[in-house]
Amino acid sequence: MPSSTCDADPVAPVVFKSLDEIAVSASGCRLCALAETRTQVVFGVGNPAADILFIGEAPGRDEDLQGEPFVGRAGQLLDRMLVSMGLDRDSVYIMNVVKCRPPNNRDPKPDEVQACQLWFDQQLDALQPKLICLLGRVAAQTVLQTDAPLGALRGRWHTFQGIPTLVTYHPAYLLRSPQQKQKSWADLCVLLNRYGEIAPR
Repeated sequence: MPSSTCDADPVAPVVFKSLDEIAVSASGCRLCALAETRTQVVFGVGNPAADILFIGEAPGRDEDLQGEPFVGRAGQLLDRMLVSMGLDRDSVYIMNVVKCRPPNNRDPKPDEVQACQLWFDQQLDALQPKLICLLGRVAAQTVLQTDAPLGALRGRWHTFQGIPTLVTYHPAYLLRSPQQKQKSWADLCVLLNRYGEIAPR
């Protein structure tokens, strides 16, 4: 007796991939021209169950060589900033909008950002962070889809896909403009206060 069409599930089950599975898929990505010049895909690092997600723009030279985001001088500053917050790389997650290094550390092009959206979206779905901190102008403008200057985006909460999102300076900018570190610390204090409100006691 043929089975009734009513016996079949009309909706295919949604398969959620782990971060490791997504990283393996992304490692061979050739969706844009950056694949021709990169050393390796720089996927992300940290705690897959982290409440706080930090997002930068793209890997630099050191990141491209080591395969981990924020490992150069800017990354060392970010590590110190995390320690000042009572955090470290094992308690947060760190990633970039674009997973491959643009030549000469230029800003990612729109088509490169669009190509990498596949991995960005999958990462975000897997992470499910409670708070996002966008590091620098490029990350902020790209994620929030705005051309507003960073100064106009700082100092207030935004929402990205329902997640409270804060904007602050990129650590590389702070290395060039150390006088802005006080403002950056004020941003991180806002982030930390919000985290204190949502973190389990």
